[in-house]
Amino acid sequence: MRVVLADDSGLLRESLAAMLARRGFTVVGQCADAEALPRLVDELVAAGTVPEVVITDVRMPPGMADDGLRAAAAIRRDHPGIGIVVCSQYVAGAYARRVLELSQPAGRVGGTGYVLKDNVGRVADFIGTVRAVAAGAVVIDPEVAGAMGRGAPGLAGLTPRETEVLEAMARGLANSEIAAELFVSEAAVGKHIAAILMKLDLPPEVPNRRVKAILAYLADTAG
Repeated sequence: MRVVLADDSGLLRESLAAMLARRGFTVVGQCADAEALPRLVDELVAAGTVPEVVITDVRMPPGMADDGLRAAAAIRRDHPGIGIVVCSQYVAGAYARRVLELSQPAGRVGGTGYVLKDNVGRVADFIGTVRAVAAGAVVIDPEVAGAMGRGAPGLAGLTPRETEVLEAMARGLANSEIAAELFVSEAAVGKHIAAILMKLDLPPEVPNRRVKAILAYLADTAG
């Protein structure tokens, strides 16, 4: 089975490639940039090496937002028969719903899957997901499906550090000020904020999502 891998972590790509190769898959292309991913697939198709599944991260350069999802949507539009497995670090209902929107009618090739990166290490399950998606199935990570059934995890799903960051945001602190207060890097603060927004079901297309996160925190802590 031919597979394309897209993730800005070279270490993760190589680890996945080695794992897939040991189980009979052929990795026909890799890239670290979401803008390059559709072009890579186009080139492979034109050369007659059509991948059966594309495995892509959500948060990738150049924007480090939902670039991988948008690349997946472009591939589904131009090559609907190619299966797409989206990997994410977050239990994000908004991302999962967008993956479901890419799904093809039942029984057709070109399935879709949404997998948590933390669960990729469950090798048998991950390989089963890739094979099922190649056969046209829709597979959503059980943890994500459970969260979608319950509704977004919301404030209760935040880690203690994420709660500290959100509390600082509510006090009007900028990212640099939060970093100085918590003795972490600005990049770490940015990652915490991204996780907060996803857990509150506030994906990049939602306007004023930082303000909405703060309002949710203030409403929860009022009184």
